Amino acid sequence: MVWVLLLLLLLPFFLYIAAPKIRKMLSSGVCTSTVQLPGKVAVVTGANTGIGKETAKELAQRGARVYLACRDIQKGELVAREIQTMTGNQQVLVRELDLADIKSIRAFAKDFLAEEKHLHILINNAGVMMCPYSKTADGFEMHMGVNHLGHFLLTHLLLEKLKESAPSRVVNVSSLAHHLGRIHFHNLQGEKFYNAGLAYCHSKLANILFTQELARRLKGRLRRNEYRDISQWEVAKSHRNTFCFREPIPWIKPAFMTITGYYFSK
Repeated sequence: MVWVLLLLLLLPFFLYIAAPKIRKMLSSGVCTSTVQLPGKVAVVTGANTGIGKETAKELAQRGARVYLACRDIQKGELVAREIQTMTGNQQVLVRELDLADIKSIRAFAKDFLAEEKHLHILINNAGVMMCPYSKTADGFEMHMGVNHLGHFLLTHLLLEKLKESAPSRVVNVSSLAHHLGRIHFHNLQGEKFYNAGLAYCHSKLANILFTQELARRLKGRLRRNEYRDISQWEVAKSHRNTFCFREPIPWIKPAFMTITGYYFSK
């Protein structure tokens, strides 16, 4: 017990020492493309902060019409105005989407399909991390419900529009944490055993499996020359200044900031 406490006390020090190397590893992927996106329509979930916000800003900078799909409309509106001011692109729109509620997902998809004729880019970015045990409005464990099942349903509801708008793309934001994940079908809701960290890992593995299966199924339609231009990508998330922590964990966020840097504060 004493050794465990000692390790916990020394952990921040070790993270501080290792931070430069870990930061370099996590930030190795840099987009160098200069492609412009006028006339393209994009949806980014969880776009009011962190990775989602920066992604939405970049898409707007390149001329796309961008929908910020956010649970918190007030924060979303503030970010939309910020992006509009920074990029000069006024086609940055906010729509309510709560991935922990199937009714909200279906309402978002219904309204979007009625509003837009095309959808070229769907970025499934929103997520939660290391939540105390809780369930979505529909009874799913929170990590699996929000990070995987919510995006699974959203993609399914928008898939026909993506096909019609080809060339189009689906991006699922995952994490290196998926290597620690397992799909326990006998305990999907975490009712028999629950660990917040592992629950996150399981949901990120589900993202990877979903992406691979979606790609396989769409590839199977190529024989009829259909949907050949829909691409699926899984992107590993480095946990920078992102608000996937729904519940405050005193030491976690400072530790991640030390490792990955305050990129999104710039």
